[in-house]
Amino acid sequence: MAKLQNLYLFSYNSLQFLGWTVALFRILSNFISTKSVTGAYASAGELICLLQCCAFLEVIHGAIGIVPSGVMLPLLQWSGRTHFLLAIVRQIVEVQELPSVFITFSAWSLSEVIRYSHYALSCIGKPPYLITYLRYTGFILLYPIGVFPGEMWLMYQALPFIKRTNLYADSLPFSYYNFIKVLLLVYPLLWLKLYLHLFKQRRSKLGKYQKTKKI
Repeated sequence: MAKLQNLYLFSYNSLQFLGWTVALFRILSNFISTKSVTGAYASAGELICLLQCCAFLEVIHGAIGIVPSGVMLPLLQWSGRTHFLLAIVRQIVEVQELPSVFITFSAWSLSEVIRYSHYALSCIGKPPYLITYLRYTGFILLYPIGVFPGEMWLMYQALPFIKRTNLYADSLPFSYYNFIKVLLLVYPLLWLKLYLHLFKQRRSKLGKYQKTKKI
């Protein structure tokens, strides 16, 4: 049973790694060829939406106990990203070519390439120290970049379009425009919880390597 679980996790993380690598390649290729930060959604948006939807499996992994991550933090991160992608970026064409999409997608893709490569290698042995170091260090820059000039900036830029079209007025019992304004206020607090958790993981994981070296 343990071997089957390990094989499944290796397959899942490897496919996510490949998917995010392709997304990053498409984003950078478009940037190099056009010398512009527009076009990130057109080049990789649908692929990123698919990868992010599939990432709900990670919430299930924590819920059934095949990984030690628990449920709440993976669910918080998944729901935040998925809402951002499917409810805002995918629905509002006017924001899809903004620089904030390029910033978000670039930061996400690079961080996920690092994260999933580490997870996949962990399933078959001990990852190289460089991969582990990047996994627990790269987030220090990539997460704030993805959130502040990326996700939050784009949600702020989307507000006029949400208000003008009265987005989701027929399907929600509240004003989605007001919801996004409130979300922008609490978003940094929710993000900070995840960010501090990653620092805690960093101390734990990299500390083990340092102890091993001393021994």
